Amino acid sequence: MQLNLYRLWIFMTVVEEGGFSAAATKLYLSQPSVSNQVRQLEQSLRTTLIDRSGARIRLTPEGEVLLEYAKRVFLLADEAVTAIRQVSGLQSGTLVAGGSTTVGTYLLPPLLAAFRERHPGIEVGIFTGNAEQVEKRLLDGEIGVAVLAGTPRAPQLDGEPILQDRVVLITPPDHPLAGEPVVEPERLAGERFLLREPGSSTRAVQEEALAEWGLSGVSRAEIWGPETIKQAVASGLGISLVSEHCVEAEVAERRLAVLPVTPAPSPRPIVVAHRRDRLLGPAEQAFIELLKTTRAWPTRTPAQTPAPLRAVR
Repeated sequence: MQLNLYRLWIFMTVVEEGGFSAAATKLYLSQPSVSNQVRQLEQSLRTTLIDRSGARIRLTPEGEVLLEYAKRVFLLADEAVTAIRQVSGLQSGTLVAGGSTTVGTYLLPPLLAAFRERHPGIEVGIFTGNAEQVEKRLLDGEIGVAVLAGTPRAPQLDGEPILQDRVVLITPPDHPLAGEPVVEPERLAGERFLLREPGSSTRAVQEEALAEWGLSGVSRAEIWGPETIKQAVASGLGISLVSEHCVEAEVAERRLAVLPVTPAPSPRPIVVAHRRDRLLGPAEQAFIELLKTTRAWPTRTPAQTPAPLRAVR
């Protein structure tokens, strides 16, 4: 029995795109051709891989098994290309780094700019999502390296702390507690807390802080992404815990205030992560080395640097 890699690739595309028609569009093939290739793959394996009985396709147990092996096959093919490209070093190529939302928005851009200055022949890109989404990209082999707020959950991933991130409690500037030197948690019992979406590492920190403050039962709402949370807090929809780095400008410009709650939430590690069984390319290796030598979050130029975080009076 031989496994046809072309048919295996088409099978993977059908699964990734969620159907034969969408796969045909992506592959620039006709739908009957895509269906025929998958059918021939099933015939060669003497099993059914895709259940076509419903409105949406579903993988059979045999299809689930094949999909996992298919991912490994094509990941190995990518690694072969990477190994070949190592011969040319850092003269050309592409680096796509992943970042959990806060890190990908506020840390990765200046670091990748510094990387590009050192290696102008390398094109760079960023994939940003919550921690769960970024880890999935790493596990699927779609990106080779990522920077996460918090320790990776998947056992297949290696993670090394490089920095720390402090989470602060933000409110509108006219909040009654703004300007207080110290705020005890019990004074926040009547507040409405805006929390990040499930899968976000910030959400885990928010939940831990509320539990430590004895506020697990407070009113809460779920909002996706730090930028939306900042706008929601400024508009008076509630208060929230976010990274200090994502509110520097807003606090300096008095559009948001930071409440000094005691005890303060514990800092969380910023971690560079990659699959331990993946061969990293020269650009990925060089970027990891840059990350390991980074001692602080990049600072802005004097004209861009906001005032230090402080409560607004």
